Amino acid sequence: GAAHGHLHLVDQTGTAFPVPAEGDEAARLGFSPEDVATVPWAWVGLFPAGPELTVTAAAQATGQWAPAPAPQPGEPQQGLQGLPGEEAAADGQVTGGARGSADATAEQCDSAVRRLVPDPPQALERLGAARAWELATGAGVVVAVVDSGVEARNEHLADALVPGLDLVEVEGHPDGWRDPAGHGTAVAGQIASRHVEGSGLVGLAPDAVVMPVRVYLSSDPRAVEQGLGPHTATIAQGIRAAADRGAQVINVSLSSTTDDPELRRAVRHATDRGSLVVASAGNRRTTDVTTDSPRYPAAYPEVVAVSAVDRDDRVTSDSIHGPHVDVAAPGTDVLTAFHAAGNCVLAGGEASTSFATAYVSAAAALLAERFPHESPAQWAHRLTATAARAQPDARDDLAGWGVIRPYAALAFVDDGTAPGPQSPVHVAPAVTWHGPQGVDLTVREDATARVRATTVWWVLAGAGAVTGAVLVGTLRARGLRLRARTRAAGGH
Repeated sequence: GAAHGHLHLVDQTGTAFPVPAEGDEAARLGFSPEDVATVPWAWVGLFPAGPELTVTAAAQATGQWAPAPAPQPGEPQQGLQGLPGEEAAADGQVTGGARGSADATAEQCDSAVRRLVPDPPQALERLGAARAWELATGAGVVVAVVDSGVEARNEHLADALVPGLDLVEVEGHPDGWRDPAGHGTAVAGQIASRHVEGSGLVGLAPDAVVMPVRVYLSSDPRAVEQGLGPHTATIAQGIRAAADRGAQVINVSLSSTTDDPELRRAVRHATDRGSLVVASAGNRRTTDVTTDSPRYPAAYPEVVAVSAVDRDDRVTSDSIHGPHVDVAAPGTDVLTAFHAAGNCVLAGGEASTSFATAYVSAAAALLAERFPHESPAQWAHRLTATAARAQPDARDDLAGWGVIRPYAALAFVDDGTAPGPQSPVHVAPAVTWHGPQGVDLTVREDATARVRATTVWWVLAGAGAVTGAVLVGTLRARGLRLRARTRAAGGH
């Protein structure tokens, strides 16, 4: 390198890898001069520093650099919404939900340097975590993270992991305990980070355990071409495996525009096994499809689809909007586990649905501990019914039913009267109108009229106000016709 720069390789995620200055060393790793770029230190500060140079990491380098906002480590780029940055660019391809900004500099986030942020995550205060922990901490609950793996060497997570599986089998670990991309580690850190001396980081469900289910290596185009990127078929396989291994909550901070029947079946299988699937509703910056269209698996009815809000609890324009959105959660300024190097504040710019999804999964873990005999649909209803929103009885396509409130969800009593989403256990009975029947118009005194009138009103009250209004109107109309015809008969 020169006085104002250093020799680096920059891969498709914007990660800068230091390269030995000796040309023979670069050649030994299989690089030609055009593969190597000299990056000024001023620009290096905008890139997350990559892990130690490895042949695989170096093989992803392109030698090209573009002055775009620096992606955050562990966040997705184009293709899958995850840390490396991916969204569905082609059928079956998935995207991640997190992408960082220049707010997180190499000084903050360096996978080669252990750093601990002493302050607690801002999101935990906004979510009322301390009060929620009076009722539940996630103890005994398994949360599967279907993602890029989870780094077991991170001290926040070393005691929080249970054996999972690796469906990629490249640069991994049989139990899913390695994460070159970093995205799964960041998500897991939000959910179940353990306290470390000198750090303010803890997960929203600090006593839950995480089951890593590794379904992709990277969202880099080369990885995708080699079948190592996120894909709906692999994610479906991961969801099934997580449910079969006993996960009560399955976090999928990934999204695709492809409605894959196998993915749909996997979600139904998980639901039948008692697992609640929580998924990213999608981000615009990490996909080629920027319209507000359904994202999967989030759009399946059994799934809790999550949008992201900024530090002022406003849904960002980058989040995908639509009728598939169920709830929202904080997705910016996220303090979480970072590779094997302690922790870091990620997503300092735009909110990420990947990170918002993790907080909702953690809240679901609290519910699974406190209400172990409830169904996934009941846990989901607690989240939606108690979410903060402007109109208690209405949702919108930005935040769904609103921003989650973990304590309120834990304290909620579902008696069927709460405004908003329909309770899965208190369903209003359907009333069927079969049309007019034959009527005896003979006029006679009705000795039971008062009793029958009272009975009719009790039935109407039980059927609901809207149904009652329809029936009352019908009865009144029939009564008017009956009286008119009776008068006509009396006149003859």
